[in-house]
Amino acid sequence: MAPPLLEVRRLSKEYRRVRAPWLPPVTVRAVDDVSFEVARGEAFGLVGESGSGKTTVARCIARLVTPTSGEVRFDGRDLLALRGAGLRAARRDLQLVFQDPGASLNPRIRVGRAVEEPLVIHRLGSGPERRARVAELFRLVGLDPSHVDRYPAEFSGGQRQRIALARALALNPSLVIADEPVSALDASIQAQVLDLFVDLRDRLNLTYLFIAHDLRVVRRLCARVAVMHRGGIVEAGPTEEVLGSPRHPYTQELVASEPKSLSALRGLPPSGFSLQ
Repeated sequence: MAPPLLEVRRLSKEYRRVRAPWLPPVTVRAVDDVSFEVARGEAFGLVGESGSGKTTVARCIARLVTPTSGEVRFDGRDLLALRGAGLRAARRDLQLVFQDPGASLNPRIRVGRAVEEPLVIHRLGSGPERRARVAELFRLVGLDPSHVDRYPAEFSGGQRQRIALARALALNPSLVIADEPVSALDASIQAQVLDLFVDLRDRLNLTYLFIAHDLRVVRRLCARVAVMHRGGIVEAGPTEEVLGSPRHPYTQELVASEPKSLSALRGLPPSGFSLQ
């Protein structure tokens, strides 16, 4: 059996919060003893309400914040022990896609330059080679390469998320951490972007850590899921098993709160002109 691409072991993150100058600070545990594995080529979902700790887990894995304790192994490497060149090499293989593409794209930089930026930072390819790679990435995510000289404001929200995804794929990563990547989009655009995530996973053999609060998104993309509540994982397993027959009370509440499909009613709508 192949070893997992990502291993998270007993990960915890605490913050010190100052309530008032005359009161002692309190310790808030945002992530509490979290453990899970993600196999190569798998889409693994991390779900929970806002404040459950799922985004903090992602930020710890990506080394955007330093965990208080625990272990994170990525492709056999201890991520928390890496420094300098070793950390830069690991970050080439691990990329993030954030919830708001408008905030992650500089409004003053043309989108082609934004997608090219990771290649420049890691000194990959000549100028013409990088521009050819940008055009290839635009086609890969369903955008017109002739639009590389436009600015982010000239694109829709769904198109900006495609641009952010193209930038994340520029370095051919093994793992993409997607933090609520479709929650800010309209329902119809959500479906298109999710289809793109599925297509890219199959074509590029990508591994996803997919963070979401919308269970429909996780059902569509992820084979396995972990449910987070108050910083810890309360239930984990195959998606259909966890969400289809939830055991933990919090998971049951989460599933019960999932929006249900609307059904059409027979007959004509009531008239606003009728007084009877």
